[in-house]
Amino acid sequence: MPAQPAVEVVTTDAVRLDPAALARLSELDPGGQGGLVRRVLRTYADSLQRLLDELRQARAVGRIDVLGRVAHTLKSSSASIGASRFVALCARVEACVRAADGSDLSALLDELENESLRVGRAVQALLSA
Repeated sequence: MPAQPAVEVVTTDAVRLDPAALARLSELDPGGQGGLVRRVLRTYADSLQRLLDELRQARAVGRIDVLGRVAHTLKSSSASIGASRFVALCARVEACVRAADGSDLSALLDELENESLRVGRAVQALLSA
């Protein structure tokens, strides 16, 4: 079987962002003259990196309260761009923190980190298009 072209891999990652959410953003800037979607995606990419750094630091020092706050912030901003699976993971981290159930937290944070990479690639693919 021949190798898949790189474009299809980018498309696969981009599927992680709900087209309906991106369409709702586009509706706020008819014609795209204001560049709203690009600005939102750039801002999201910057905040994703900053918040992931904060999440990693909080995890390293056991600041569960910070993990919950960062997961909540990531959940809200990720919903606006349609990163549905990432939103669900953030919600699970939040619930784990609220329930003080650390048994699944480490695995969830690992999963969240992995999904954040996929979301970041999808955002970068859209910005590069």
